[in-house]
Amino acid sequence: MRRLCDTYEWAVIVDSVAGQTKTELRAEILLARRTLAPQLHDAEAHALCGHLPAFIDGGETVCAYVPIGSEPGSADLIDSLLRRGVRVLLPVARHDEDGLPVPLWWGEYRPGGLIQARFGLREPAEPWLPADAIADATVVLVPALAVDRAGVRLGRGAGFYDRSLPLAAPTARLVGVIRDDELVDRLPAEPQDVRMTHALTPNGGLVALG
Repeated sequence: MRRLCDTYEWAVIVDSVAGQTKTELRAEILLARRTLAPQLHDAEAHALCGHLPAFIDGGETVCAYVPIGSEPGSADLIDSLLRRGVRVLLPVARHDEDGLPVPLWWGEYRPGGLIQARFGLREPAEPWLPADAIADATVVLVPALAVDRAGVRLGRGAGFYDRSLPLAAPTARLVGVIRDDELVDRLPAEPQDVRMTHALTPNGGLVALG
């Protein structure tokens, strides 16, 4: 991984991850995101929003998420789906009695209906749908730190999506939402990984993977 400095902001370009652990990759990408200029983040979020009509139609069910911190995207992206007649489900993250993450529950998005949750997340208010509600979605927009050309996704390591994505419909498009520089040639993979079918980037739009 190498860094380039442009207008005093760090950009991260992942050329090869040979020899780097997932922990090391996460640290580098999160650092790059934290140092991203707010204006550039907002411009990229606007660009992501503009790509949605090309592959999501009114009447579909889409599993999305509310970005936190420097994650790509914005609340307007979710609102834009709702304005076009899309049914939007948002995740609810919980742990079991042993403190292990369970598959995400889901709640239908309603403007003004988000509540503050743990880890700085904003979630839909009750009532919630069970984990298998993800199977209703034709598109699942998945937060990611990086995605490679084979569809391997690098997440934050909490494990919620690892447990949830196997419940998605076999025909669903699993779309990792990332910055342009976070679409890379190769990431460390594990046999149980559920691979993304597509990546969504600000300048590249929807990119087919695998």
